[in-house]
Amino acid sequence: MLEIKDLHVSYGGIKALRGIDITVPDGKIVTLIGANGAGKSTMLRTISGLVKAESGSITLDGKEILGLSINKICAEGIALSPEGRRVFPDLTVEENIKIGAYLRKNKSEIKNDMDWVYSLFPRLKERSWQFAGTLSGGEQQMLAVARALMSKPKVLMLDEPSLGLAPLIVQQIFEIIRQINKDGVTVLLIEQNANMALKVADYGYVLETGSIVLEGTGEELLLNESVREAYLGKKK
Repeated sequence: MLEIKDLHVSYGGIKALRGIDITVPDGKIVTLIGANGAGKSTMLRTISGLVKAESGSITLDGKEILGLSINKICAEGIALSPEGRRVFPDLTVEENIKIGAYLRKNKSEIKNDMDWVYSLFPRLKERSWQFAGTLSGGEQQMLAVARALMSKPKVLMLDEPSLGLAPLIVQQIFEIIRQINKDGVTVLLIEQNANMALKVADYGYVLETGSIVLEGTGEELLLNESVREAYLGKKK
């Protein structure tokens, strides 16, 4: 279980996160929704060690990970698929995927997970020899998720996986997220498409200007009038 308690983060004196409390239970999909600038990406970057927190606690299975190096956080079981995909364009698909396992030593386990990743993303298997920079946006997003999975995470964090993608590809991405979760990976999801995120999530939090203003099951938030009006484009 991933637990964030009383987390405070500032950029240049400006509060980005204000006393955040979030729980991500094992085996569940939890989503954070909110407008641009609400602090969603800052949350994931802080958990993964890319951003330093002022104060608070982040524990994974009861172990404090706040303050650990990025590599140690990854080794403990946290993986981030970042916003904007950020694949290595001049490496092949397979080389990109293998980079995700850079901290692992057991070659047979790595091979098994490569097979699993290719079963999730058969399109990537077909293009394993292709340079990542020549893939479509949807394929690059799949590659970014596949690379993150190769670290064998307990918790997979996804930052805007549907951003800029066609509706049909978005549907495929969310089906894959469901399958990853069914295969035993806990998911913490940030997503501009609040409707899709809440439909797939077991639990959700609404973040506004660095603070949690609302929480509940995905179904509860889908039916909440203020959420519907602010994030789902539906008037009261």
